[in-house]
Order: sequence, then structure tokens, then C-alpha cells
Amino acid sequence: MNYKFRWSFYMVGIMIFSLGITMTINMQHLGIHPWDVLNVAFFEKFGLSIGSWNIIISLILINISWFFDKRYIKLGTFANALMVGAFVDFYMWLDFLPVATNSWVDIPLMILGIIVMGFGGGMYNAAGVGSGPRDGFMLSLADKLGAPVGRVRIITESLVLVLGLLIGGPVFVFTFIFTFIQSPIFQFTYLRFGKYVLRKDYTNNRTSERGA
Repeated sequence: MNYKFRWSFYMVGIMIFSLGITMTINMQHLGIHPWDVLNVAFFEKFGLSIGSWNIIISLILINISWFFDKRYIKLGTFANALMVGAFVDFYMWLDFLPVATNSWVDIPLMILGIIVMGFGGGMYNAAGVGSGPRDGFMLSLADKLGAPVGRVRIITESLVLVLGLLIGGPVFVFTFIFTFIQSPIFQFTYLRFGKYVLRKDYTNNRTSERGA
């Protein structure tokens, strides 16, 4: 396995995924992903930064997942917990992305942000160095409860959404259609890049065998 290639691939995916998150947060009046609703709600209520809350919540979820099932916790899971929040804060600090105009223009920008998230998410997951803290949490919880992952995801994200809404997070129409746009992009990218990564590993292994 070519770890250097996989980690480089993973890092690019994380950067793209974080860029998509930042793009959607800039259009948050249209509604954002339930987990980001919670991050923004904590930021507005208690301070720190949106990225900091992403990191804090991610580390809490990793600890819970570790207790439930260690199989889903890898080095990439910890890297995700730290880097996604850091990149979101970095992009927001750079302030180079479009901001909300409260006009129809915000809608295609929001959709573009969701597509970028799906693309980046599929890319970093295809690297195979560890799932994200939220995915690991839901997988370990599903195993612990003996319940379908899809059902656990729906219930978990619904509870997160309600909590974020109660604290004062930005919930609107795109919060409820987010998954229907992001998931197909994620699945397509994950499958395509997954094949590419495996092909790259195979090529590198064959090259190493010939050189031995």
C-alpha cells in the first residue's frame, strides 16, 4: 500500500471538503448541514470559532466511538477531527469566498458548496486512511445498537438538528435537502476515486516487485 500517495490524496480531499463547508456557511441563511448548524449555534452562543467547535465536537465523538467500537477509529479519523475545523477557520480568515447577497445568486452558490463538500468527502474517504469522526460515531453506534446505519444516521442528525435549532443555529430549506444533493455526489466520487486509489496501489506494487 502506497501510504504517501494515500495521505496526499486524503489531504487534498480534506481541503476541498473544508472549502465546501465554508462556502455553505457563508450562505447559512438558506440552511446548512445539521452538524454545521450545531457548530454555528455554539459559535454564536459561546464564542470561540466555528472551526474550533467542529474540532471539539469531533474529538467528543471520537471518544464515544472509541468506547463503542475501536475498529472505526484510525489515524485519519484524528487528522480529520483537527484539520477540517482548522481549514474552515483558515478559509474564513482568508475571506476570499463569495458572501451572501440575500438574492437568487445565493442559491447556486449554496448548491455549489454542497457539491464541493460531496466531492471532497468522497475523495478523502476513498484514500482509506480513516473515516470522519461523525461517520465513525454513527457506524460504531449502529453496531452497538444492532440497528441499520441509515436509521441511526437519520435519528442522530435529527437530534443534532433539533439541538442546534434550540440553541439558535441557522435552519432553513437547504438543511432538509442537503443530504439529497450531497450524498449522490459523495457516492459517485467515493466509488470512482476508490477504484483509482486501488489501481494506483496495484501499479506501485507491480513496480516495486519488478525492481526487487
